[in-house]
Amino acid sequence: MIKISLVRNRRGHIARFTVSGHAYYDDPGKDIVCAGVSAVTQGTVNAIEKLTGLVPDAEVSEKDGLLKVATPSGGDEARNAQVQLLLEGMVVSLESIAEAYGKYVTIKQTFVE
Repeated sequence: MIKISLVRNRRGHIARFTVSGHAYYDDPGKDIVCAGVSAVTQGTVNAIEKLTGLVPDAEVSEKDGLLKVATPSGGDEARNAQVQLLLEGMVVSLESIAEAYGKYVTIKQTFVE
C-alpha cells in the first residue's frame, strides 16, 4: 500500500509530505497506481522548482518507494503562496487517486504547531 503523509503547520500550509510503499496493483512497470502517485508527487516537486525558483529538500528511494519532501524556505510571500498552490493541487490529484484506488493508497494529514 502507498501511504501519503501530509504535515501542515498551524496556518494550514503544507510544511512537508512523505510518500512511502508500493501499491502492488499490478506487476512493476504496469502498476498504474504507483505510476500515478509518482507522476503527481514528483511532478509537483519539479513544478515548484521550475515555476517558483525555490528548491524543496527532497529525498528519493525508488527501492523503498520513498519520497520525502520539505517545503522550500526563504521565498517571498508571493513565491511561498505559489508553492502552496502547487502543493494543494497535488493533494487534489492524490485524493482523486485515493478515491478511485482506496485499497492501494491512503492519505493522512496532521497539523503541527
